[in-house]
Amino acid sequence: MEQGKLNSIADVKGVAVGHVTLEEDPSETEAVRTGVTAILPHAGNWFEEKVPAASFVLNGFGKTVGLIQINELGLLESPIMLTNTFSVAAVLQGTMNWMLRENPAIGDSTSSLNLVVGECNDSYLNSMRRMAVTPLHAEEAIGNARTDFAQGAVGAGKGMICYGVKGGIGSSSRLARSGEDHFTVGVLALTNFGRKEDIILTNWLADEPAPDKPDGSVIIVVATDAPLDSRQLKRLAKRAAIGLGRTGTSISNGSGDIIIAFSNARRTPHQANEAFEASRILRDDHPLMNELFQASVEATEEAIYQSLFHAETTTGRLGRVVEKGIFN
Repeated sequence: MEQGKLNSIADVKGVAVGHVTLEEDPSETEAVRTGVTAILPHAGNWFEEKVPAASFVLNGFGKTVGLIQINELGLLESPIMLTNTFSVAAVLQGTMNWMLRENPAIGDSTSSLNLVVGECNDSYLNSMRRMAVTPLHAEEAIGNARTDFAQGAVGAGKGMICYGVKGGIGSSSRLARSGEDHFTVGVLALTNFGRKEDIILTNWLADEPAPDKPDGSVIIVVATDAPLDSRQLKRLAKRAAIGLGRTGTSISNGSGDIIIAFSNARRTPHQANEAFEASRILRDDHPLMNELFQASVEATEEAIYQSLFHAETTTGRLGRVVEKGIFN
């Protein structure tokens, strides 16, 4: 299918991505190779203007925050934040600080707040026990959000490993068309999974030995400007799992494989006087729905490969080195 202009999740109008990347060497054996990535669903106030969302868990070996309420109410009211496993609490706090500063009514004259944080384990390269990520880094990642964001070994992806080589942040997009109607599906993936021998890629040339590390994880974020409700977004998220499978993984026992999907085509106000609301929703049986499904599959597959293509050889704790994959 046709790619978007940027070939990234930011092709969905209003979506932006910000990173904070941490790279330090506090001692001869320790290394900080980690960070934070923020995905902003639109350019407005996320709490006051919520968007439809859903999640799909392929394998639940993960430590995410906020998915229960998303699946119950079908709404996203914050950025989607990504980091390493031991930094979920710090990123949650920093995101909370940002949201409370922007919305004085939260926890006072109105309801509480549901934040969304996903993680992958980067402890092979990163001294994760140091918990180098602070709440301020989460705030900085939100403030750094832009449409022309970096990919590869940046932000939350700094210390990640995918298919035995350097992974990290990857993104892609596809355009879904039917007649005069057209919409965009964009995907961002945080890749930290897979055995080297499992990758399906005909121009894969790397022959370095793969690191001996525990099973990894992947967080996939699917964004669209198509008018879908939460139920339909869950269907879109499930198709992203097919794109993940196309790259070769069989979803290992210790892998957290989690997909979050949202649409910013319609914003639901936090407060309204009306008892009912009307919305424009794409019919399930319209040809566009199948186009959106295909777009989710293709954009996910390419986003994973983009995380490899953009990555760079990284040296981490204990002198460990993870090479960049070699492709022709």
